[in-house]
Amino acid sequence: QVQLVESGGGLVQAGGSLRLSCVGSGRTFSPYAMGWFRQAPGKEREFVGSIIWSSGSTLYGASVKGRFTISRDNAKNTVFLQMNSLKPEDTAVYYCAHKSTSWSLASFQSYNYWGQGTQVTVSS
Repeated sequence: QVQLVESGGGLVQAGGSLRLSCVGSGRTFSPYAMGWFRQAPGKEREFVGSIIWSSGSTLYGASVKGRFTISRDNAKNTVFLQMNSLKPEDTAVYYCAHKSTSWSLASFQSYNYWGQGTQVTVSS
């Protein structure tokens, strides 16, 4: 079993920055990749980005590319999401997720475990 706990959300003005963290635990934590997704009210869950745990290779969704950066600290089982140049449309609950396989990094159905989510609100 894997447990994921996100932190770092909050209220920020447009143009500002936030850094989210997700700490993983459990005997079987070793992921193939970790992902970040977000979901705004009334909208579908959206792929933000992912990082392959061994290589650090990253993939980003089109709406955040160039503004958000994912990194990880393997020793601490932690993945980070640095969000810069935030826009009101970035407002959502952000989730980190763990996957054990290499297929479909951008598909939320391919992730096995999820955190509880952290709210990010960007004011205009």
